[in-house]
Amino acid sequence: RGIDLTVEPGEFVSIVGPSGCGKSTLLRLIVGLDQDYQGEITLGTRRISGPGPERGIVFQDHRLLPWLTLEENIALAVENVSWPAARKRDAVREHIELVGLTGYEQAFPHQLSGGMAQRAAIARGLVARPEVLLLDEPLGALDALTRIRLQDELLHIWQHERTSMILVTHDIEEALYLSHRVVVLQSHPGQIAKVVEVTLPTPRDRASYAFTDLRREVLAAMAPDAVRPEAAAAG
Repeated sequence: RGIDLTVEPGEFVSIVGPSGCGKSTLLRLIVGLDQDYQGEITLGTRRISGPGPERGIVFQDHRLLPWLTLEENIALAVENVSWPAARKRDAVREHIELVGLTGYEQAFPHQLSGGMAQRAAIARGLVARPEVLLLDEPLGALDALTRIRLQDELLHIWQHERTSMILVTHDIEEALYLSHRVVVLQSHPGQIAKVVEVTLPTPRDRASYAFTDLRREVLAAMAPDAVRPEAAAAG
């Protein structure tokens, strides 16, 4: 209800909000995994009616197939794309290099660290050259230092690819660090509470006054959901 959002070509948009407000559900609708909704979702002029190669997705768990090598996992994403075999090989090699995993092509998922596995998942999401990449908490399971490092890598990847990206995250700082806009959802009913424009230059300084002010603005937009349980407990 009340979700009216346009993402421009090459734009990086993050979606934040309390648990249960529909952030991940919205990504499932955009990627075409869930058809149970009212309204319309379009990519350009085309109505989305199911999954397609023009939309990639990366989940919180990397979902690499354990019996395939890193290279084979990434190649799986272009298996049904109508490209010549040489173009597929070149795309796989290019994206392995893009995420910094050259030399690990023959490694199996259990031989990769959590950060490496997520980078492989991002490469798999991008290798078919989607028009939009959906990121459902892809860094959420990583330790703090690895997460910060991969935020910088994700920003580098976006700058290289210029693919539209939509990130769902619980981390407000992550959203502000990466995005052009931060969409704040609220629950009961799930709808857009506010869209915060982020015009800070990159790389962004998380400790700057401007960054802190934006963080405060996002928190204020989330406040009705964020403070209600505490207020109820206090009463």
